Amino acid sequence: MTGAEPSAGGPRSRQGRLLVAAPTLMDPHFQRAVLVMLEHSGDGALGLVLNQPTEIHAVDALPEPLCDLVPEAHLIHRGGPVQPAAVIILAEFDTPGRAAGIVVDRIGIVDPEEAVDDLAGHVGQLRVFGGYAGWGPGQLEGEIAEGAWIDVPAQPEDIFTTTPERLWSAALERKGGAFRLIARMPEDPSLN
Repeated sequence: MTGAEPSAGGPRSRQGRLLVAAPTLMDPHFQRAVLVMLEHSGDGALGLVLNQPTEIHAVDALPEPLCDLVPEAHLIHRGGPVQPAAVIILAEFDTPGRAAGIVVDRIGIVDPEEAVDDLAGHVGQLRVFGGYAGWGPGQLEGEIAEGAWIDVPAQPEDIFTTTPERLWSAALERKGGAFRLIARMPEDPSLN
């Protein structure tokens, strides 16, 4: 069901989809955040924030073998508030079966046990995340029911966006309808 359009009752799993923070979500970790969902089941959910780059260069924070995969200017992205020191790497694989799990299209999770030499010739773009967003059983469903998150189909370019500051608006524009108006809201409504 990864990336599937919602049925009348919404998708059973949001794995491979985006969750866009509603303007009313005031948690500072998630204001105007766009997450890609890596897992979503009855046991809970796990996602990564796509639009919060840090000032930390990946080569300064990753262990030596992984540094060879990442361009020198690449920044680590804040994946979420849970275990901020945990590293998750998403990459575009030439053969999706090499990924530890597929997220969107040919983009998957880099297996931390895979030898870097084996990966180097099989991955294109990558993005490094520190931490993740996590929900217990039923917690995400409750937040969605309260209107905290807006479900949007993911596109591969969302994962590797070069304009993370525009991703929130772009995802809502793409959803269309009334969400286009929300996408144009200023971050500070008093400036409107």
